[in-house]
Amino acid sequence: MGNANRSNTPVQRVVVVGGGSAGWIAACRLAAAVRRSGSDVTVTLVESDKVPTVGVGEGTWPTMRNTLAKIGLSETEFVRGCDAAFKQGARFVGWADGSRKDAYYHPLNPPAGATEVDLAPHWQRRPGGTDFAEWVDYQATLCDAGLAPKAITMPEYAGQANYAYHLDAGKFATLLHRHATTNLGVTHVIGDITRAEMADNGDIASLVLEDGRSIPGDLFVDCSGFAALLIGGVYDVPFRSCRDVMFADRAVAMQVPYDDPDDPVTCHTVATAQTAGWIWDIGLWTRRGIGHVYSSAHQSDDAAEATLRRYIGPAAEQLSARVLRIDAGHRARFWQNNCVAVGLSAGFVEPLEASALMLIEASMDAIADRLPRTRGAIETAARQFNAAFSHHWARIIEFLKLHYAITRRTDSDFWRDHADPATWSDGLAERLALWRDHPPAPNDFDHAREVFGWPSYQYVLHGMNYPTRYPRPDATPDAALAQRWLARNERVRADALQRLPKHRDLLRAVREHGMQAI
Repeated sequence: MGNANRSNTPVQRVVVVGGGSAGWIAACRLAAAVRRSGSDVTVTLVESDKVPTVGVGEGTWPTMRNTLAKIGLSETEFVRGCDAAFKQGARFVGWADGSRKDAYYHPLNPPAGATEVDLAPHWQRRPGGTDFAEWVDYQATLCDAGLAPKAITMPEYAGQANYAYHLDAGKFATLLHRHATTNLGVTHVIGDITRAEMADNGDIASLVLEDGRSIPGDLFVDCSGFAALLIGGVYDVPFRSCRDVMFADRAVAMQVPYDDPDDPVTCHTVATAQTAGWIWDIGLWTRRGIGHVYSSAHQSDDAAEATLRRYIGPAAEQLSARVLRIDAGHRARFWQNNCVAVGLSAGFVEPLEASALMLIEASMDAIADRLPRTRGAIETAARQFNAAFSHHWARIIEFLKLHYAITRRTDSDFWRDHADPATWSDGLAERLALWRDHPPAPNDFDHAREVFGWPSYQYVLHGMNYPTRYPRPDATPDAALAQRWLARNERVRADALQRLPKHRDLLRAVREHGMQAI
């Protein structure tokens, strides 16, 4: 009888543990969803003022536009408050073979006509050596030209090309904090958690702070970062390392001012391969965020920092570097009892392809949009959540590994070790064998909504010139359809080159005048 009664206990108090981007995204999404539903659920965020946030994660996915809209934050306020810039994809330099011309784009637009025709077999038989991303889409051209994905006359969160953002993570957390507490009714508590009081069914009943205050809750969202205070500290859920697959375990980062305030702002992430890792280069309104991700098993910390300083040039002489440790992997379970881990407490892997903030968003979509109403409903939500995110993590690790696995670089142990099939998952090995003869397609994946869909795999495979022998397109109608989409793509390219502004010019206009509301 007691268990049955407990199953019907309503979920009325949600407690988020930890601030930073993860905590404040979680609080905003929950509070906004509760407000839309008209329920009386309260959202409280507890964080220590003694623990600094990691403050990295400057790259996002297009999903961030939906997240910001859902929490009621205007795009203009976001761009101004976070020194944000628009992101249209990533350019990978030196990953395929390390030659002088080795570079390709992974744009955010899908290939032209993606829902109607697969252009990959047609591209394979193209005359000349046109880059895949440039041939099937126009966004790489915009990036090369330094153009924004939208004009100032376009409504907020709408653009001519698909886009995400680059942002200052510290300013983002501050903006979300203000929005959550001022506009969404989130209660903010400062304090250090000393222990959790447990219910007889193994749930967390309340959190006890250092000063003796007690924070009761029905559902706890662990956004406490690498400390993993609840999912690790209370429930001791095992951590599954993927260091045998992804070797990077360090990053050294710097914030680099522009030489001139009118310098162009790059509208894509630049990822440049190095001897034992790679360097990210991200453009914001006032500065660039630049960091070197590397494997300490293949390079010393001093050598890695020296590599970063050489990349930056003379400006690095006056800059201090910040070193971050990467414990690549994730929890065996993400939702235990009435505690769910979101952000770094759930897992982390190197920032290639900017999956960290996206995973926070995806987690909160799953939690906030289907918030359990009773304790009994938490059991079902936990099972679904654990199954979905175990799959997502496996696919993310596989996709990141793909960038290394098909390299033809042999200049260092780092690249040779990554290209060793013994470090590949069985799934990646099987798919790579399949993709020699058939382009990546939706049926190659288990879920209809994969975190990285088949277009992303095509951009990486063909950008790195993975050897393929696709069959000729079967029918004349298919070839004719491909030509129509390619012709349409050229018209859109020409129009975009004429209509769209320079990236910095758009950012300046947004800061001075704002964008149109939807």
